[in-house]
Amino acid sequence: MKPLHALLPLLLLFSGWVHGECLTRGTGDMGIVIERAAGSLKVVDTSAHTELFQVPDLGDLSHASAVYSRDARYVYIFGRDGGLTKVDILCGKIVNRIVQGGNSIGGAISQDGSLIAVSNYEPGGVKIFSSDDLSLVADIPATPIAKGKQSKTVGLVDAPDQRFVVSLYDSGESWIIDMKDPKAPAIERFKNIGRLPYDALITPEGRYYIAGLFGQDGLSLIDLWHPEKGAQLILANYGRGEKKLPVYKMPHLEGWAMAGNLAFLPAVGQHSVLVVNSGSWQEIKQIPVHGQPVFVMARPDGRQIWVNFAFPHNDTIQVIDSESLEIVKTLKPGKGALHMEFSPRGEEVWISVRDKDEVQVYDTRTLTLTDHLAVDKPSGIFFTARAHKTGL
Repeated sequence: MKPLHALLPLLLLFSGWVHGECLTRGTGDMGIVIERAAGSLKVVDTSAHTELFQVPDLGDLSHASAVYSRDARYVYIFGRDGGLTKVDILCGKIVNRIVQGGNSIGGAISQDGSLIAVSNYEPGGVKIFSSDDLSLVADIPATPIAKGKQSKTVGLVDAPDQRFVVSLYDSGESWIIDMKDPKAPAIERFKNIGRLPYDALITPEGRYYIAGLFGQDGLSLIDLWHPEKGAQLILANYGRGEKKLPVYKMPHLEGWAMAGNLAFLPAVGQHSVLVVNSGSWQEIKQIPVHGQPVFVMARPDGRQIWVNFAFPHNDTIQVIDSESLEIVKTLKPGKGALHMEFSPRGEEVWISVRDKDEVQVYDTRTLTLTDHLAVDKPSGIFFTARAHKTGL
């Protein structure tokens, strides 16, 4: 293992020429790491395993998420405090920052990269902004609920044909928001999709939108090629089941892994990963694992499935062979192994380890630790390869 404590001038020398205060280099091997407690992020070089910049003053970054512009120069940060911040990763500076709501829970960028959508717990609804200057393009209120409030919106993703898809927690709906005409958003509403949808994903090709249900077992699926079929309940036994086991953290649906014709799902409250046929959406196997899974992620080639766990087992990562469906490695990165991010072609995976204040880098062929970076209470890791993927 080699130490990584190089000084900034040396990093810049190896990472690209400096023009003014900005780098002039490609961004394809760059990324960011969220420093949750400090409200800052680090811009990193994923080839050199080095820090390029630290960007402070980003507000409350608990449960923060990020999307990239299509040229992968700008990253948009969604903070829990309603903050939406545009950061230039070549300059390491904030370009613009607004506080667009009281409590937000993620966002998405449109297919053509021109629009940024944010889903809000408070006041509810979805706001859509220009990705250029963060000016408001559309303010879409959610379904009213008791006492004049609006439903919380969750599970917001981008979809093909310049659409966004979002679910409404309190009213049990999913909406397809068509933004081909930004001045006149067209909304297709799906009611009674299930009780209390809490998160959602879109499959990598952009066809299926799947929402997790906190209020009942099962998942809600919409086929975006055939929305006229409506929302369907799939995997009716997926959830907490008849025995309401304690759930230390609801699994993130974005953390589902798709490998070939199989989907790998974190079981809610169980110490197992579910293997599902993604054609029939029927469960074919349960794989016992170390704890309650949070993220279940496929290496980009689909050959391995990496799993992390909720407290008190969050010091462990397990690797599953997607062919044999057997665990092939158990790693101990340390307490607070919260997030994983693969390099675009999958030769490495970066893991944020909160309680060690570091990001660890593993070789996915040898399954060994090869490097680490010092990061203050790291959480989400987002590489620029996401700029060209639906739903990320």
